[in-house]
Amino acid sequence: MRALSDAPKAITLAVCLILTACASTQPVPYAGIASATQLRPSQHDDSGRIPFEYRTNIDWRRYSGFVLDPVAIYRGSDSQFEDVSEDDKVFLARYMQNQFNDKLNARFLRNSPGRSTNAIRIKLTLTGAKTNTAVLSTFSRFDLLGGPYNAVQAVRGKEGAMTGSVSFAVEIYDASTNELLGAYVAKQYPNAWNLKAGIGARSASIVGIEKGAEQLAAYLQ
Repeated sequence: MRALSDAPKAITLAVCLILTACASTQPVPYAGIASATQLRPSQHDDSGRIPFEYRTNIDWRRYSGFVLDPVAIYRGSDSQFEDVSEDDKVFLARYMQNQFNDKLNARFLRNSPGRSTNAIRIKLTLTGAKTNTAVLSTFSRFDLLGGPYNAVQAVRGKEGAMTGSVSFAVEIYDASTNELLGAYVAKQYPNAWNLKAGIGARSASIVGIEKGAEQLAAYLQ
């Protein structure tokens, strides 16, 4: 009887796995951000988490401080928010502000407003997010179909089935001249075998933001 009762759930999961593999949303050079025309396919990232970027030959060590603009929520027609409410967008933007600020503080001595010598100004734009699929995101970790799929995805560093994510743009300027020094768009998500990140609608996006903050700190080394 249990096998019969589980059958519809397994069929649904199988269909979702196929759709996930074929239709995972990837970031684009969002037309509404200032650096859009300068972004090019990344030549420095093999993970696929930074598909587009703009680089200059800059030595980040010359900068000893940073100014972090308030995180903006992208309103362009090419945004990639999948069933994310306005309240969730605001929550994720605030969480992003705090997480990136904390990670950047570990790298820089924080500049006070108005003191921009040897500082960079960082503009973050939340461009997309996807929530976990209720029940299925957890069920897929244990099901005979979802378990192996997620195990392979975890090894590859790719997205898990029915798991949420977050997409954003990073633009880095010289704070005194407003020259664009670097920019990229990114997509972040938890490891496919991260069970905790599959519980709750926002959990995966939250982990993605934390990973994104670490990513930027490493980018600026």
